[in-house]
Amino acid sequence: MKSSPSAAPVGRPRSGARRLPTATAREEILDAAAELFAQRGYAATSTRLIAETVGIRQASLYYHFANKEQILAELLEATVRPSLAYAGELADTDLEPAAALRELVRYDVDVLLGARWNIGILYALPEVASEPFARFRREREQLRLTYRRLVAAASDTTEDTDITGDLVFGLVESVIGMRRDLPVLPPREEVQRAVAAAALRLVGSAANQPGDLG
Repeated sequence: MKSSPSAAPVGRPRSGARRLPTATAREEILDAAAELFAQRGYAATSTRLIAETVGIRQASLYYHFANKEQILAELLEATVRPSLAYAGELADTDLEPAAALRELVRYDVDVLLGARWNIGILYALPEVASEPFARFRREREQLRLTYRRLVAAASDTTEDTDITGDLVFGLVESVIGMRRDLPVLPPREEVQRAVAAAALRLVGSAANQPGDLG
């Protein structure tokens, strides 16, 4: 009896070595896109270029993402969602507001500095104001409001706490510019500690924190 031919493989083999040997195809696409968006710019990066960087066909990329906007939206959301989740965890603890603020600042800075690529530099893109990025904008605003609430609870005054909360939020996000502009960043733990201390000074709570802020 004649044997039936084996099934043809789906798609074409990857060209070259894998970027992230233990990652899924979706994760590799996100990683390649993050690098290209951050280094070449969003407008200058096509889905074809992303696929070529990963070593897959463009059609294979579309299996995971409908378009370039969806890729960027997922990357942007990944810069705020972990900190939002951590803020929720802090709310369930017995930490004083100033201590909770300090811990959120340190965690948020770690998220922004710990990502493989500095995707936060794309926050100001005009495209981010459009509909595909509505969820990112909503989640980032939720994080901003979380800072406002913590600052109001931790502050020594009831005046201008929304402004101070926004200043703390901006202080945290300033590490995006540091990462872009400095040829060598200080150790991440030093940046976390310095930003947290500066945030507490802004709200007038540094004097209430015993010992080292680390």
